[in-house]
Amino acid sequence: MKKHLLAAGLLTIASPALAETPVLTVLTYDSFTSEWGPGPAIEKAFEETCGCDLRLIPAGDGAALLARIQLEGTASEADIVLGLDTNLTAAAAATQLFAPHGKTPALNLPVEFADPNFLPFDWGWFAFVHDTTKLPEPPKSFEALAASDLKIVIQDPRSSTPGLGLLMWVKAAHGDRAAEIWQGLADNIVTVTPGWSEAYGLFLEGEADMVLSYTTSPAYHLLAESDDTKAAALFDEGHYMQIEVAGKLAASDQPELADQFLDFMLTDAFQSAIPQTNWMYPAVTPAAGLPEGFDAFRPAKSLLLSAEDAQAARDPALAEWQAALAR
Repeated sequence: MKKHLLAAGLLTIASPALAETPVLTVLTYDSFTSEWGPGPAIEKAFEETCGCDLRLIPAGDGAALLARIQLEGTASEADIVLGLDTNLTAAAAATQLFAPHGKTPALNLPVEFADPNFLPFDWGWFAFVHDTTKLPEPPKSFEALAASDLKIVIQDPRSSTPGLGLLMWVKAAHGDRAAEIWQGLADNIVTVTPGWSEAYGLFLEGEADMVLSYTTSPAYHLLAESDDTKAAALFDEGHYMQIEVAGKLAASDQPELADQFLDFMLTDAFQSAIPQTNWMYPAVTPAAGLPEGFDAFRPAKSLLLSAEDAQAARDPALAEWQAALAR
């Protein structure tokens, strides 16, 4: 009888321990969590080291992440937000929902980067992608594109980080002439989609001559499909960069585990998954280097507004864009 009571006691003690596997919740964008995105490999690799359950929660495109965090505030279930970029970090920091990370990592970026709240996990250059069999000589500037009869698909800057990146690209390249550039581009735009996936799908279906994407998008077609017909048009005024970041929420109930994830994010196990799943440049170059095709379309000039300048430019740039498309 005593043995049975002892066993029951041990089960009573052990059961809560077995049920208390810590859970780290990472809020990110849809494509990151997809079966072809980096999420599954990263989840497996991190769980092998953390003794935890990593939950990757999709929340639309990158710009939707900030809107969700602003809405949920300290009640958010997320411990980490992964997928904001530098066009959104000033607004994210202003919420005071993010905690300093206290890290000084060695990064492989074309520009200097330091932010007390956010750490980069990848980066890329925005570009208009085209099919060389249909468009062998693409335009080499926004003005040349506007002067052409080419049809383009872009993303909505209110819901999509590439869409917002395009606004910043035009603003960084042309400053006070941005409204004029948008007026010229308005009749080239076939449609504006909520996110990147929808826009790229329309391009692949032949609905447009060019689509807003990244200089690394052709590498996907080359490596995943053995298709060398896709290219990125290089513009004389330079190309705007996207630096994607992750930040820890101050209200996280797993702050140490969140810090562990941020450290893991910059290791080879995480970074080596980025090039051929997210099709972006890793923030830290993996030991194996970069895949074939990643150097095919490197712009001569990189453009990037500071987080504060991007925040200040957002509303005026959005108004210029809306005015041009409303005509």
